[in-house]
Order: sequence, then structure tokens, then C-alpha cells
Amino acid sequence: MGSQVGFEGKTNVGKIKLPGSFQYDAGKNINTITGSGENMWGHADAFYYAWNKVEGDLSMKMDIGWVGEGKQPHRKGGWMVRAGLEPDAAYVDAVIHGDGLISMQFRKTKGGDTYEVQSPLRGPATLILERTGDQFTLYVSKGDGQICQAGTITVDFKDPVYAGLAVCSHDSTTQETANFSNVEIKELGTVPTDKRVVESTLETIDIASGLRTIVYRAKEHFEAPNWSRDGSTFIYNSGGKIYSLPVSGGIPALLNTGKADRCNNDHGISPDGKELVISNHGGPDGKSMIYLLPITGGEPRLVTKDGPSYWHGWSPDGNTLAYCAERNGNFDVYTIPVTGGEETRLTSTPGLDDGPEYSPDGKYIYFNSVRTGQMKIWRMKPDGSEQIQFTPSDEYGDWFAHPSPDNKWLIFVSYDKSVEGHPANKNVVIRLMPTIGGEIKVIAKLFGGQGTMNVPSWSPDNKKAAFVSYRLVIP
Repeated sequence: MGSQVGFEGKTNVGKIKLPGSFQYDAGKNINTITGSGENMWGHADAFYYAWNKVEGDLSMKMDIGWVGEGKQPHRKGGWMVRAGLEPDAAYVDAVIHGDGLISMQFRKTKGGDTYEVQSPLRGPATLILERTGDQFTLYVSKGDGQICQAGTITVDFKDPVYAGLAVCSHDSTTQETANFSNVEIKELGTVPTDKRVVESTLETIDIASGLRTIVYRAKEHFEAPNWSRDGSTFIYNSGGKIYSLPVSGGIPALLNTGKADRCNNDHGISPDGKELVISNHGGPDGKSMIYLLPITGGEPRLVTKDGPSYWHGWSPDGNTLAYCAERNGNFDVYTIPVTGGEETRLTSTPGLDDGPEYSPDGKYIYFNSVRTGQMKIWRMKPDGSEQIQFTPSDEYGDWFAHPSPDNKWLIFVSYDKSVEGHPANKNVVIRLMPTIGGEIKVIAKLFGGQGTMNVPSWSPDNKKAAFVSYRLVIP
């Protein structure tokens, strides 16, 4: 279904002093909408809406050009998916503001608050809003052929929904006009959640700008990218195997891991870039054990003699591995020489201690612990002394802290604090914090969790980090 066929409805929504209008130029295939309205925000909206009633997954694309300078820099226009035509209905939109700001705004419940995910890219740009089940993803393209993902959020709508183009002047005393071109609306079908498949996307995020770049996407489950020491390659796991992928994208290559064919998402690269450490379910009763092999592939060498053991950190001098292990019913942090031998237990509090990773100067080990009742990032000396909570108690549960190579930043995945463990397929955020302490910033919102950023994934130049986001899509 395309906009050239026409919209079913053309409606002023909310309290409107100056009624809007809609025109379609068939020759130019341009939709022109004039709208008024105080805002699309808060607990109720006021705007002009050209819509169709639709069901199931959607893909919506458009470009927008404002007519005139405009009175209000916060005028906005773009796609909107809405539960109803009431001013306080739940909705998701993808809009460009008059000043170029691009954002995905959403109200999860009727009469509830409005939230937003802002894109680091600004208009003019092509906006693509996709609905997959109850997930909504915003993509932005600046015309260079590259499509950047701005974020994924979850809003549970009951079909049918309203989907169409919206314009709000952000000033009830004036009108604003926008031309919408390259408009596409595609209904992709309806599939129950239990019939959907996982789509995995390997992305990088630029720490300074927040720009997310898609490197590789497939309708299969893969996890946990490591960034090679020379900056050229990603290493990740899928289906028990280990794969390499050029940072520029392309076709993944299977890495030879010998008899280790049940690898999980706890793997990494040695400080000198010559060896790969993997956690493979090759021990007694299928327990995860830690192995080493050449970075180019080969038969793995067993390091740990007890399981389950899950690797997470490699000391900067290359001599020691840090890992999470379950012994006698409790998960704690341990270290062991890379040559094998006896392991050293570093934590002993009840509850899960996990994700140990060395600071680049070797002075500390960061780890996550639930010992206070809320999963938080902690820090200790390499011998296990001076264990302190590093991230403050707040609305999040924090997992898998990774210090940047220059030791300035700590990046980690955060769930809502009500979530138990680190499950897959949850709404999560990636957060950034100075290693000297200070303000924590959310730098990405996505659907993921387990497999998103379990292992070290910083680029060698400290400018970017890699992660995996997920969607549940139609097979």
C-alpha cells in the first residue's frame, strides 16, 4: 500500500483552533499537509493526521520538506502509529522537527507520559519507522546509502491501529505546512510472537556522537562481538561456533575451533592479539570450560579443570585470565594463569558475582554483583581486596562493564532493576560512565540483553564500541 492510493482518513486530533488540510499532487507524488496544534507530547496531543487503519508488521518511509521558515522551531511532522484518534491515545511516531531534530516519541498507555529516543543525525533525512510485533525501530538515512539505527522501543498495541502522516505546528495560533515525498507504507503481515524468529544486528556506536552504524544483520541468533586488537575484525559466536567478520561488513567466516563446537558468548582476544580465549561446553556433563587457541584458529587447549567456568577478562600483561565460575552452588569471580594450574577465588559473598574484566592499567578488576539485592558494577584490586560498589543504586541493574583501552570510560548494559538475571529479548540500555566516577549517560536504547555486550568490544582507538541488538521478526 502506498500513499499515492490515498489515506482513508484525514483528521484534526485534539483541541485545534485552526483546522488543518491535506493535498496530494499525483504528478509529483507529494503529500502536502497543513496542521496546527499545541503539541504532540505530554498526556494529550493536538495535530493534523492523514491515516489508514492497518494490522500487523509495518514498514513506513518518507522524506519531509517544510514550507517556509516557520514560527516554531519545534514544529514537527512524520510518521505516527496510534491506538486511536483520541488526543490521549497511546502512540509511536518518527518525526523531524523544524530545527532538524529527529526523534521517535511514544506514549505507552492511554493518558500516560510521552517519552522519546533522539537520533544523533539531524534533518533533512529519510525516516524509516518499522513495526515488528510490539517493537518499533527508527532508522535514519542522510542519502549516502548508509542507514543508521536510532533505537528500538516496545509499545503493545491491539490491532487494528492507525498509521499515517502527522503535522503539528507546536503553536495553537498558527499553522505549519510540510511536503512529504518518497512516501511508502507496507503491511508485512501478522505473525504470533511464538512463531517469530530472532533477527540479530551487529552494530557499532560512535561514543562522541552517539551514531549507530549497522555492520551485519541476519535472521539468525548471534552474540557478543569482540573487536580485534588491530581494529580490522569482529569475533562473535553463533550456534556454538565462532565467526570472524570484517569491521567494514561482508560475509562472516567460520573460525576453526577444533573439537570446541559448543562455544557460548564468553570469548575474547589476548592483549597481544595472537590468541583467542573461548568458553565451550566441553567439560563433564556439558559444563562450560575455558580454552585457548591461536587467533587464526586451531585445536584448543584446556585451561580450567573445573566447570562451569565462563571467561570474561585477560590481564594486560597477558599472564592471567579472570572468569565467573560456579563452585559448590555459588557463582564467584576467579583467576587462573593462562598456562593453567590452580585457580584463585576473589569473591565469596552470597549471590552472583560475574563479568570480571581488568582495567587497562591492571590496577583493578571490574565485575557485577547482586550482593546488595540489586545488580551493580563493582571494582576490586586484582587480588580481590578493596571491593567497592562502582555504579550507584538507581532504576537499573548493571551488567558486564568494559573499560575503554585508554581507561577513561566504562561501558555496560543495563536492564530495568526489576529484571532477574540477564535474559535475552528485553528492553535494555547501554550506559557510559567515566572511570573516575561521575555522570552516567544512556547512549543507546535497544531490544537485547543476553548476547548484546557480554565481552570486551571497544575499538582500539577508543572511539567506538560494538554490540548486538535483536528483533523478533516474521520468518
